[in-house]
Amino acid sequence: KDGIITWETQQTDYPSVGPDKPEYEPRGCPRGAAFSWYTYSPTRVRYPYVRGVLLQMYREAKNQHAGDPVKAWAHIVDNPQRAKAYKSARGKGGLVRATWEEATEMVAAAYVHTIQKWGPDRVAGFSPIPAMSMVSHASGARFTSLIGGSMLSFYDWYADLPVASPQVFGDQTDVPESGDWWDAGYLIMWGSNVPVTRTPDAHWMTEARYRGQKVVVVSPDYADNVKFADEWLAIKPGTDGALAMAMGHVVLKEFFVDKTTPYFADYTKKFTDLPYLIALEPAADGRYRAGKFLTAADLPNHAGEENAHFKTVLVDARTDGLVVPNGSLGDRFGEAGVGSWNLDLGDVDPRLTLLAPGADTALVELPRFDNVDGAPGSLTREVPVRRVGDALVTTVFDLMLAQYGVGREGLGGGYATSYEDATAPYTPAWQEAITGVPASAAARIAREFAANAEESKGRSMILMGAGTNHWFHSDTIYRGFLGLTTLTGCQGVNGGGWAHYVGQEK
Repeated sequence: KDGIITWETQQTDYPSVGPDKPEYEPRGCPRGAAFSWYTYSPTRVRYPYVRGVLLQMYREAKNQHAGDPVKAWAHIVDNPQRAKAYKSARGKGGLVRATWEEATEMVAAAYVHTIQKWGPDRVAGFSPIPAMSMVSHASGARFTSLIGGSMLSFYDWYADLPVASPQVFGDQTDVPESGDWWDAGYLIMWGSNVPVTRTPDAHWMTEARYRGQKVVVVSPDYADNVKFADEWLAIKPGTDGALAMAMGHVVLKEFFVDKTTPYFADYTKKFTDLPYLIALEPAADGRYRAGKFLTAADLPNHAGEENAHFKTVLVDARTDGLVVPNGSLGDRFGEAGVGSWNLDLGDVDPRLTLLAPGADTALVELPRFDNVDGAPGSLTREVPVRRVGDALVTTVFDLMLAQYGVGREGLGGGYATSYEDATAPYTPAWQEAITGVPASAAARIAREFAANAEESKGRSMILMGAGTNHWFHSDTIYRGFLGLTTLTGCQGVNGGGWAHYVGQEK
C-alpha cells in the first residue's frame, strides 16, 4: 500500500489431488508471513561486508603496490602467513562494512590474479536453477564462460542431489511428491525434520497417522518431528549406514532366505539386477573378487549382436538356460533395440540364486567398511557359482547375501551365526555398538517395514533429508536406504520407496 509492503498473499496455484486426500493448499508459512518485516528490518544487510583482517591487509597492500588491485591481492594470497591470517578468521565474525567499489574491485582482482597464475579454468561459478532466476543465471553464466571459467550447477555447491541416485538408478533424483506420504502405510523419517524443513508439506505426515500410518523417526536429537513419531531411534550422528545395513540383513534373512515372499521375489526379478550374473575374477589364495556383469558378448550365440557388451545375462529357472532379456542398456542404443526397451520377461522366470543341491561354490573377497582406523579390510564368504565358458559366475543376489552376511546351508566363510553375533558385520548386534540403537529395535523396525510392504504391496516409505545426505560418504548411507526400499518392492509404488527432499521438480 502506497509503495509499502503491508501483507502477503499465498499463491494458491497447486492443483487439487482429488476428493479422497487432503489438499496441498493452503501452504502459508510463518517464514513467508515475515517477509515484509525482514524487508524493513534495521538488521537487513544492505551493503557489502568484508572480513576485517582481509580488508585491512588489502588496503595496506594497495598502498604498497601503487594502488594496483591485482598486485595487492597477490601480495596477500601468495604469502602463506597472510593467506592463513584471513582464512583462519572465517567463522568468527569480524565482518566490516565496505564500499561497493572496494568490494567489486577485490573480487575482480581475485579473478585476474587466479587466471594469471593458474589459468581461467580454476575460476568456477554457479547460480540457482536457471528457470528460477533467468537474468541472474544468464549474466553470471555469460561472464564465467567469456573468461574461460567452469560453470557449475548450484547443486555442486550445497550438494542436495544424492549421489546414490545415479549410482543405483543411472539417473538424477527421482522421488515422489509430498502428497504421496499420505499413501504410505509405514513411514520412516530418517534425518529429515519435516515440520521445520518442509513445513507446508508436514500435514501429509501428521494427517496420515490418523488413518493408521506408523511413523518412525531416526534422529540423534529430539527434533520437532519426533513428537509425531510412534517410535524414536536415537542414533549416533553419521552412523545411519550401519543401521540400514543391519535392517537389510534382517529383511534378507527373514523374507528371502527363511521363506520366499512372493511379492518381493516377483518384484526383484522384474525390476532389479539381483538375478543377473556377475563374472568372478581370480584373487590370491584361490579366492575370487566380484568383477563385471556377464554380458551377451561373453556368449557365442549372442556375441555378434549390436551393443552386446551392454546386454546383461540371467538364468531362466524353468530351463536352467542363459537368457539375454529385454530392457538392458544395450537395447537403448541402435536400431536393433527398438521395441525392446521394456522389461517384459515373457515366460522367463529369472533365478535369483545359483544355490542348489550339488552346486559348486567359491570363496569371494568382499570389502569391509567398519575398521575404526580407516584401513581397508575384507570379508571372505562362500557363494554358489557355475561356469559359463571361461567365466565363473554368480548372481548379484548371491553376492548381496554374502555382503550382508546372511548365511545359507552349505555355504561357509564366516557368515553371521545369529542376530546377536556382534563380530559379523551388518547384524543387528554389530550395528548396536556403532549406532547406539538397540539390536532388538533395529531388527523389529526392519521386520515391520518389510511386513507392511509385503501386505500393502510396497507402501513402506523412507523420508530422508539433509541430516543423512550431508555427511561424509552419504552415498553409501543412501544406498543402504535404497537396498531396503528395493528389496521390499517399494520403489515406484505410490506411498512407497524413498522420498528425498530434492528432485520433485521433475
